[in-house]
Amino acid sequence: MPIVTIQVTREGTRPGTTSVTSEEKAALIKSASELLRDVLNKPLESIFVVIEEVDTDNWGWGGLPALDFRKRRAAAAG
Repeated sequence: MPIVTIQVTREGTRPGTTSVTSEEKAALIKSASELLRDVLNKPLESIFVVIEEVDTDNWGWGGLPALDFRKRRAAAAG
């Protein structure tokens, strides 16, 4: 019984959105399930997909909270 967890940031994929849409989540579940079916030869009914949304203040990289890192990178590029 394969289980896959997909983490996405809670900020949306389009301007004005604050999370991944239901349609995008459905596409992730479908695609991940089909990949596991094809690679592991498991029936779709035995595959579980969990999507976790992570608030932007709960992750980071480069030693900084994510939004601060992005601001610093944008300032350096600009």
